[in-house]
Amino acid sequence: MSITRNIAKKLTQFPHMKRAMKNAYMQMGNILSDKRTDIPGLVRVSSDQSEHNFGYYDKSPWSSDGKYMVYLAPQKADKCYVSKELTSIILYDCETKQEKVIANTHVWNSQQGCMLQWLGPDHKSQVLFNDFREGRYCSVIHSLEDDSEKVLKLPVYTVSSDGKTAITLDFSRLNTFRPGYGYCNLTDDTANDKYPDITCMWRLDIDKDEVFPLPITYRSLAEWEPQEAMKSGFHKVNHLMLNPSADRFMFIHRWIVNGVTHHRLLTCDVDGRNLYTLLDDGMVSHNNWKNDTTIISYCFSEKDGDGYHILHDKTQQRELIGEGILTVDGHPSYSPDGKYIVTDTYPDFKGKQTLYLIRVRDGKIKKLGSIYSDIRYRNEVRCDLHPRWSYDSTMICIDAAPEKKRQVYIIPIGSSYKSEKRG
Repeated sequence: MSITRNIAKKLTQFPHMKRAMKNAYMQMGNILSDKRTDIPGLVRVSSDQSEHNFGYYDKSPWSSDGKYMVYLAPQKADKCYVSKELTSIILYDCETKQEKVIANTHVWNSQQGCMLQWLGPDHKSQVLFNDFREGRYCSVIHSLEDDSEKVLKLPVYTVSSDGKTAITLDFSRLNTFRPGYGYCNLTDDTANDKYPDITCMWRLDIDKDEVFPLPITYRSLAEWEPQEAMKSGFHKVNHLMLNPSADRFMFIHRWIVNGVTHHRLLTCDVDGRNLYTLLDDGMVSHNNWKNDTTIISYCFSEKDGDGYHILHDKTQQRELIGEGILTVDGHPSYSPDGKYIVTDTYPDFKGKQTLYLIRVRDGKIKKLGSIYSDIRYRNEVRCDLHPRWSYDSTMICIDAAPEKKRQVYIIPIGSSYKSEKRG
C-alpha cells in the first residue's frame, strides 16, 4: 500500500483533517499536472452550452437499439451536490447528433442525477426518472411515442430489468447522511434520530403503482447481528441493487459515529425477508451483480485487505481479483454479454482518472486510458466517471470534466476487444 493511502487510512478517524489535507494534496497535484487526457476514441456527445451528466454506473444511457441516449442538463452542477432547480432531460439522437429536451425534473444530485433510465422490458420506448411534484417525491414514466406521462407514488432507486419492480428508500434521510446521493426538496424529519423504528425501504409494483413497505426498519438493522458502535451511530441504507431475476437485492447498511462511517453489505429477498450479512469486515464501497448469486465488490476483507472481490450470495466465499493492479476504489460493471468488467478510479495526485477493462474468463486487465478531471470537481461535487455499457457491449459512456464543464462522453472499445482476444 502506498504512503498516501496509508496516511488516508489513518486519517479516517479525523474526517475534517482528512478533507483539508486531501484538498491541499489535490491543489498541489493540479499545479504539477499536465492536464492531458489519453483515452483513444473518446468523444463528447453532450453540447458544451451547459453542464451535463447521466448518473450512476448500474444503468445505461443508451436505448436497447442504440438509436438514442438520454442524459441531464442540471444547473450549477459545478457548485452544488444537490438541487431542486429545474433540470432538463435530454434525448440525444446517435445518428443526427441532435439534442432534444423531452421532460424536466426538480430533483438532482451529483452522483446519481435523478435515476434517469430506460424502462424495461424493451428499454427503448419509455424513460423513467425521479421528480418532485405536488409536495412529494415521485417517479415518472415518459413515453417517447406520444410524450405522455405516468406518475408513480414513489421515487425509484433500483428497477428490475423487466420494468415491473422497483425498490426505494428515504431520499431525504439519505441527503442528510450521504451528501450527493439524496434529494433536498423535503426536510428530513428523522435527522436527529439515530435509528428510527420506521420502514427504511419499500417495494413498488410499477404496473399497478402499488407500494409495499418492507419489514426492515433502521432500528431492526441496528439490532441485526449488532456491533458495539451501532448503539451510538446514525444509521442509513444506500446502494440498493436488484439482481437480474429481481428475486433478491443487495444494499449497504452504514452507521456514522463521530463523523466516521462503518459499513456492511446485506442481501435479502425482494419482499425484505431472508436477510443475510454478506460482508462485515469494516468497509464496502461499490458493488454490482454478475448474475443472480454472484457479486463484484470493492471492499475490505480480513484475508486479502482492500480490493475487488467476487462474492457469492448467502455464503462467505470470496475471491480477490486484480491483485496488485486494481488497488483503488472504483465503479465496476459487467458487459451485457458477460465477457468483460469495466471499472474506473478516483482522481490521482495529478487529477487523472483511469479506466480499466478486465476479461472475465482469465482476469486479464487492460488499461483503456486516463482522463483529467478539473480541480473544481471535488468532494461532494466531484465528477466520477461511472462507466456504463451500451446494450451491444461495444461502447462505454462516462461522465467527466476535462474541459471545464461536467459532460457526457462515449468510448468505443471494439479495438480493445480485438487486442484482448489476441492475448
